[in-house]
Amino acid sequence: MRRRDFVKTLSATGVALYASDLVGELLAQSPKARVLESRFKGMSDIALTEAKRLGCSYADVRFTRNLSDSIGVRDRIVGGGGGGGLGGGGREESAGFGVRVIHSGVWGFASSPFVTDDEVKKITAQATEVAKASAVSKRFEVRLAPTDSYIDYWSVPVQINPDTVSLDDKIGFLMKLNETALKQPDVMRVQSQIAFDFEWKYLATSEGSVIEQEIWRTFPSFSVTARKGNQIKQRTFVVPPKTGGYEIALEGQMLENVERIAAEAAEHCTAPPVGVGLKDLIMTPSHAMLTIHEIVAHATELDRIVGYEANYAGTSFVKISDLGKMKYGSKMFNVTADRTIEGGMCTVGYDDDGVKSQEWPLIREGILVGLQTNRETAHYIGEKESRGCTFATSWRNYPFLRMPNVHVDAGPPGSPTPEEIIADTKDGVLIDGRGSYSIDQQRFNGQFGGDAFWEVKNGKKVRMVSDVTYNAITTDFWANLDAVSGKESWQMFGTTGDAKGQPVQINHPSHGSPWLRIKRMMVGTAYS
Repeated sequence: MRRRDFVKTLSATGVALYASDLVGELLAQSPKARVLESRFKGMSDIALTEAKRLGCSYADVRFTRNLSDSIGVRDRIVGGGGGGGLGGGGREESAGFGVRVIHSGVWGFASSPFVTDDEVKKITAQATEVAKASAVSKRFEVRLAPTDSYIDYWSVPVQINPDTVSLDDKIGFLMKLNETALKQPDVMRVQSQIAFDFEWKYLATSEGSVIEQEIWRTFPSFSVTARKGNQIKQRTFVVPPKTGGYEIALEGQMLENVERIAAEAAEHCTAPPVGVGLKDLIMTPSHAMLTIHEIVAHATELDRIVGYEANYAGTSFVKISDLGKMKYGSKMFNVTADRTIEGGMCTVGYDDDGVKSQEWPLIREGILVGLQTNRETAHYIGEKESRGCTFATSWRNYPFLRMPNVHVDAGPPGSPTPEEIIADTKDGVLIDGRGSYSIDQQRFNGQFGGDAFWEVKNGKKVRMVSDVTYNAITTDFWANLDAVSGKESWQMFGTTGDAKGQPVQINHPSHGSPWLRIKRMMVGTAYS
């Protein structure tokens, strides 16, 4: 590293620590459930008053503190394995604020890590100047759907604050996992990790909302790598990541499943390729999560549909005119968007527009009936209220439309159990966990893989197979859905690396699902 780069990096780190420490001090003065007495209320008033003086028609200010913390153990070495997808190994903190305004009919945004009264006033003026400059080339004016104003404190229920658990206890928990897996003679590597993500926000708007929120997310997992002869295979066990504290790791049945996962990693080494052909796919919830995310959740983001994301992450095959008409799947296919479900990683009290969280239908009996909207996009489909999908990763980022938790609903009472779905399958493949994936820019044509696979013949799971992928044209794929298990086998998994926007921002959505069977899909090996 050159000296200039080193100094620049050191300076940026110092700014982050400065802001984090300062926000920490201010938080100590901010009693929970008394947001109007917070030190941040006075700073918010400065921003909103300045925005009004400068002629802004709308303004909001969002103070944010983020913490990413993780511990990993590789074999018997502490520090291996990284952060499990929530921000890398080690501990990182940052804090600051962002001001968003509408002036001359367009958005302006600016942010800073220096949390002082003078800086708040300066950044508000900068956001206004950005809006004025952008107005020169505006094609239309921003239209915000109305929303109620709220004064509230909201937090995720946490049984065990991760910061109260000693590093030795966390390491000991992971080391026990690894030691158990390493007893399997074919295991050559074990990586286990627990990652934590903490987010605190204080939002104030020119429409009267003052909202404070605190959210913990926990993501535990481990992977086992085995070798037999010249074949090496990996098997991963992922605890459903959730909002909550250290209890998510303790309740995740990692120790109860480590011997099974180690044995499956070894078996996978000698598993034959499945062969190319039409087969029924039986998808566990941990695998269905990936397909739901890529070709349902992304495709129903309204900003993609109207072209906002075309230059980075693509658009969508869905059109506004399809709403209420498109056959997205079979009559068994029901999908719900939800920002209220307990444990969901996108579960919040309010979004970054100050809209109260809610749940709503996306697909009912196979027909597309809803989309993901925020205050800025609701008018495109004639809705008068936002669905509350605005979110920003950190204080430095501009908030925009991000997906909520998106779930495939469980079947009604009397639906088959997973065992009954297997027993009713003559020629199929059972797929568990997430694997490779490749999707076109409109989320219409994709290829997906998993973490582990079993051949199903004449109603029985007969042997493990390897390197399975399947092709999915979205509407054809879901139209072939012919079996959905009941609520007893419904599980909520999710992804921690949902990238979108420029600069890129990361979202952490959950995707629940029952067991699903998709009839007669083209299946082959990952190398075919």
